[in-house]
Amino acid sequence: MSIVLHSLFDLFRILQQYFLGIAVGGALCTVPMGNETVYKYGIMPVVHRIDPERAHRMAVWCASMKLVPVRARYDEGVMRQQLLGIDFANPVGIAAGFDKHAEAVNGLFRMGFGFVEIGSVTPEPQVGNPKPRVFRLVKDEAVINRYGFNSEGHDAVAERLSALPENVGPVGVNLGKNKTSEDAAQDYVLGVRKLGEYAKYLVINVSSPNTPGLRTLQGRQQLHDLLSKVLVERDVLTERIRRKVPVFVKIAPDLSDNDKKDIAAVVMDLQVRCGVWGDYQRSTDIWPHY
Repeated sequence: MSIVLHSLFDLFRILQQYFLGIAVGGALCTVPMGNETVYKYGIMPVVHRIDPERAHRMAVWCASMKLVPVRARYDEGVMRQQLLGIDFANPVGIAAGFDKHAEAVNGLFRMGFGFVEIGSVTPEPQVGNPKPRVFRLVKDEAVINRYGFNSEGHDAVAERLSALPENVGPVGVNLGKNKTSEDAAQDYVLGVRKLGEYAKYLVINVSSPNTPGLRTLQGRQQLHDLLSKVLVERDVLTERIRRKVPVFVKIAPDLSDNDKKDIAAVVMDLQVRCGVWGDYQRSTDIWPHY
């Protein structure tokens, strides 16, 4: 009897939080963009009553259903940017990690983002790290994320990306490897092959601290071997879609100067237009809070 009551209580709590999420999403649609007072004192206190991972999922669901605030006006011409042949309506985009499975791309562009980067996406579906794996830092207005590349896999993401309208805006695809993979390079090659045609740019993510052995791919020889194979597949993709998709490498923020020199040497040696960036946070685990 106690087990049944406990299960019913858990079900009630989950339903209560989902209805809260729907209510918050509906409220967001009526709140003007830029009204920080309403967000700070009205909406966010409600959101913070919800488990952080569930709040994340609700935010993605709201965006997927377009239950989001709509930008008040279109971007001025001065905001437009062009990088590596890609036109951006404005330079403010949403990074990978929010919409991991390409569920909310249309809604995020509706909010006014200049680009949307989805992922990280692994070849096969994987659940990521055990829960709880997302923790709020209330005083720092941040969260600790230890998802561990939870992904629905290439097939599910490709299906969603293929359904997007052609004029949706620049979509980047962030690629990762499966936790149990024995051939990391092949995982990234498969990502280029399966998802490259839907991307304005591709990101090779070798920076996550939550996937065992991933950061070792930032070593000079390992990265050279990895990128060589990725770029061969990208060139095959270019022939197939008649468009060259830029490739970026996402690196860790705490590399030594020698590590950075090694990475730069790899890019120069391969002589490709390959951008390299690092996580902008002090720690790769810290995100703006939901």
